[in-house]
Amino acid sequence: MADLDQTKRDMLGVLPEFAPLANPYVPFQQENPKQYTAKRGLIRGTLFPGLDLPFMGMVNTKEKSDTPKNELMALNFAITELTLYLDTHPNDREVAELLQSYIELYQSGKAAYERKCGPLTHMDAVQDGDFRWLRGPWPWEYRENGEA
Repeated sequence: MADLDQTKRDMLGVLPEFAPLANPYVPFQQENPKQYTAKRGLIRGTLFPGLDLPFMGMVNTKEKSDTPKNELMALNFAITELTLYLDTHPNDREVAELLQSYIELYQSGKAAYERKCGPLTHMDAVQDGDFRWLRGPWPWEYRENGEA
């Protein structure tokens, strides 16, 4: 019976009696922060050097290869980071302009990629009931996709 009570408590997410609580700290981002390039921000996990606080000094320095898909991934990451920054700094016109330029680059790059390789996401793959992802080439068919 006691085991059943413990199981119920575990399922409810009740902390043990003397569980330490975490004390998270996130530095407040200043106005007009310095920024990494989109490609560098992707591997560092943030677009902003002021927020680049590696856990236990472990730093990811492995560069991504220069493929169209990696460029789109870096732009998408940068767009997300800049959007989050603008949530708390809505009057930063310089960052808003950079965001707009990244969005334009992403949209044109995505259109070019999809013309060559097909849709990037399942949301782009359905058109008028036609499930385009069922047609090849598949992602692992590198020669047909033009990426290695």
